[in-house]
Amino acid sequence: MKKILYIGNKLSKHGNTATSIETLGEFLEKEGYVLYYASSKKVKVFRMLDMIYKTFKHASKVDYVLIDTYSTYNFWFAFIISQLCRVLGVKYISKLHGGDLPNRLKKSTFFCNLIFNNSYANVAPSAYLFNRFNDYKYIVKYIPNTIEIDKYNFLERSFDYPRLLWVRSFSTIYNPILAVKTFMELKVIYPNAELCMVGPKKDESYEQTIEFAKKNNVEILFTGRLSKKSWIKLSKKYNIFINTTHFDNTPISVIEAMALGLPVVSTNVGGIPYLLEHDKNALLVDDNDLEAMVNEIKRLFNEPDLPLKLTHNAKNLISEFDWEIVKNQWKELLQ
Repeated sequence: MKKILYIGNKLSKHGNTATSIETLGEFLEKEGYVLYYASSKKVKVFRMLDMIYKTFKHASKVDYVLIDTYSTYNFWFAFIISQLCRVLGVKYISKLHGGDLPNRLKKSTFFCNLIFNNSYANVAPSAYLFNRFNDYKYIVKYIPNTIEIDKYNFLERSFDYPRLLWVRSFSTIYNPILAVKTFMELKVIYPNAELCMVGPKKDESYEQTIEFAKKNNVEILFTGRLSKKSWIKLSKKYNIFINTTHFDNTPISVIEAMALGLPVVSTNVGGIPYLLEHDKNALLVDDNDLEAMVNEIKRLFNEPDLPLKLTHNAKNLISEFDWEIVKNQWKELLQ
């Protein structure tokens, strides 16, 4: 069976949200692939050094190096490892992440060319990134993000009053403050409204969001990071999933929400319009548009047939993200 070195941020043991290196890596292991990983080091410098060390250590015995490729400082991890793979003569696959990666293509064209023109494959998990990379004439293959759909219990919700669920790392780019502002506006109309925010701290936006809620005297449930099993169980209490991000690609949390039967109200940034269609399988608003976010949520209580239409269309959509389907695309690539 093929052997793979997976390079990425394997940081869930430090309280971070599990990323592709842990989810896809586990899926591939279940299919019989042998995987080595780098890195779970918390400090960035040590993580980079560990990635370099593991690449030297495993290059001669693996068939591929799979590299999670992001748009911010982690882009340079991908650049260094990809060029090391070239020197060592091992095939590498760039797995593309992040709604802001197209901006990296503009800002760092020279370095992007070195990575993406020399890879064995560039894998885009969304039509959004697939199209943007095609624009730059890179050879790219579309393989969507994936979940095991049979592990998600699709529930039809009651729409008595708003019970909002937000699931994401607390990072400025995900705009958690908008969730609180939306909740405050809804409380005026629906005094019983609830908001639960699930996710670990990633930057100062965590404290800022809590402080903003306290300052405005609104009660919100902040759970911190939860295991997938725990937040799925918690989701049964809620009836709307909100996604407030400034940048996005194809967020797994949104796909999971649809699998659970939660209607999604999201900003229409990055790859979101390539995943969701307004008024068909979700409700979409412009970035940071508080008034529109509130109004679209109100529609779910004022238009009785709307929640059922959205959730059932969403259920049909997510079938293509099931691992039992997606795994065949990975097997074809790695054969």
